[in-house]
Amino acid sequence: YTHRLTSGVATLLAVALYVWARRAVPKGHPARHAAGWALFFMLTEGLVGAGIVLLQYVAQNASMWRAVWMGLHLTNTFLLVGAQTLVVWAAAGRARMVIKGQGPVAVMLGLGVAGMGILGISGAVAALGDTLFPATSLADGLRQDMSETAHLLLRLRVLHPVFAVGVGALLVLVGRWVARLRPSPEVKRASMLLTGMYVAQLCVGVINLVLLAPVAMQLIHLLLADCVWMCLVRLCAAGLAEDAPRFEPSPAPASSVEPV
Repeated sequence: YTHRLTSGVATLLAVALYVWARRAVPKGHPARHAAGWALFFMLTEGLVGAGIVLLQYVAQNASMWRAVWMGLHLTNTFLLVGAQTLVVWAAAGRARMVIKGQGPVAVMLGLGVAGMGILGISGAVAALGDTLFPATSLADGLRQDMSETAHLLLRLRVLHPVFAVGVGALLVLVGRWVARLRPSPEVKRASMLLTGMYVAQLCVGVINLVLLAPVAMQLIHLLLADCVWMCLVRLCAAGLAEDAPRFEPSPAPASSVEPV
């Protein structure tokens, strides 16, 4: 009941945000577009949630289709949070994003976004496995994961920590690389925020693992995942801004030595 109530309130707020954007900024403004997408993804969020309930992917349902729907739910949440983040970014009067002509910056940011999406989906699957197959100790959990007769959700659960380390390294690399090629204060700040937030997320992830994933820690872990995603979206917005300064490495000078 509480989840449905808060979902209804959030939908009303999304409608209010869209109405505000239409009145506060002119047609074609990035904030207006982002608010429209935020409302769209809020509605699809409700549809995905309703689908999970109607298809009875709840309680002790351990089917892989439930894992698929949970991954879809998480992906939609990321898109919703990303759109809302862009509303705040654009409403502050910052330049619009441009992807064309960005070269390796767009590629690196795209890899970061894809990596974070895969990590989020693996986290949703891992959380589902923790809920359906709770362990009595850390050693018991490891035995569950390695058992030849383990449910597929348990065997997939072990991938999440591996992805977390790999994607974390990727995001730090992306942040540093983009800050070098687009050396604006906004990009540097976004890169630092992304790194700091991800370190905090990793620490919470370790605590969540050691404590055997209690509900409170899972909620904190999910909240920080959204915060990391917002930092990444902010880095994308700053790094792809049309007015962002560009650092173009100069080619190495040709040798002046005459061949013999």
